[in-house]
Amino acid sequence: MPAPARGQQISRRSWLLAGLAVPLFPARGAQPIEVTFDGDNLHVSAPSLHFLTGKPLERLKDAATVVFLSQLTLFSDNHDVVFRRVPERFVVSYDLWEEKFSVTQLGSTPRSTPHVLPAPAAEAWCLEGLAISAMGMAPDRPFWLRFELRTADQKDLSSGAGEPGLNLRSLIELFSRKPGPDDPNWTREAGPLRLEDLRRAAGRGARNG
Repeated sequence: MPAPARGQQISRRSWLLAGLAVPLFPARGAQPIEVTFDGDNLHVSAPSLHFLTGKPLERLKDAATVVFLSQLTLFSDNHDVVFRRVPERFVVSYDLWEEKFSVTQLGSTPRSTPHVLPAPAAEAWCLEGLAISAMGMAPDRPFWLRFELRTADQKDLSSGAGEPGLNLRSLIELFSRKPGPDDPNWTREAGPLRLEDLRRAAGRGARNG
């Protein structure tokens, strides 16, 4: 085999340096959440997160409703201390004729989509309703925010996960259970962040927690 030309010779050290210069990006499915602050509450968005797919979509197309459990957790002190936690529930149904989704968010102030929505809009609608109070946090204090989402399994549903009257403690207990093998789950995190550095968003209503 002929030796490479002088200009084509690259030392092992050069390869290593080149490797260090390549930016490291997380996998698309693991992109962090985006966090905004309205002066009272923290809000999240995750444009790359798509959860009305796979097994949940199969169940919806079989005319079943699917209950999603979500949770926002605010951490302080080097990501070691839970400062505040807010769980939520969404009940999703599917219109077979229009191939669109309707969603109801259960909680202290239930709300529903005004009409059926395509999957991306329904997913965005769910996240738009999530917020966690930043009351008591210093503007210059670092914090971390975790967003978790999972489908409720049959055990969760039998305990009333899809019912409006479930209290906060019961929701937190439900979320502490390990998801079943057929119940997808997603986790996204952001931090360290500071309130004084966050992009301000218009208030989206009162919050939880």
